[in-house]
Amino acid sequence: METRENTCCFTGHRPAKLPWGTNENDPRCLALKEELASRLEGIYEAGYRRFLCGMAEGCDMYFAEAVLDLRRRYADVSLEAAIPCGTQPDKWKIQQRQRYNRLLDSCDRVNVLQINYTPDCMLRRNRYMVDRSSLLLACYDGRPGGTMSTILYAQRRECTVILIDI
Repeated sequence: METRENTCCFTGHRPAKLPWGTNENDPRCLALKEELASRLEGIYEAGYRRFLCGMAEGCDMYFAEAVLDLRRRYADVSLEAAIPCGTQPDKWKIQQRQRYNRLLDSCDRVNVLQINYTPDCMLRRNRYMVDRSSLLLACYDGRPGGTMSTILYAQRRECTVILIDI
């Protein structure tokens, strides 16, 4: 059964804020992906079964892929894509759009929160995820932006926050 108590959501940086940019073969990126997998294993062991992801480029996709790897080992894991708007991937490079579509095809649920982009749609997506979760896993470097705003919102909502430093 899906409840807030067994739900974990995610926030993290896009490639522009990552020290390795889009180079996922960089040792720092590979180490982050290993850390995500390890943290998710522990989160699963703590009783979390439902995972929410905003499906942005960068850390969100790493998270979604790690959850899908976890689901291959544990059939009771589910992944929901919380899409801020139907046009989210429209300006991405073709490879990223293909990756995004593969991930969506693998999700247990896809929830598009609104059809078109508006300036607040990412904020609304982040709040949607936090409001349905008791745990937020965040890949964060300390800089202001959407990730920081999501962390602060989660703390106000008394959602436990686990930080992974980038």
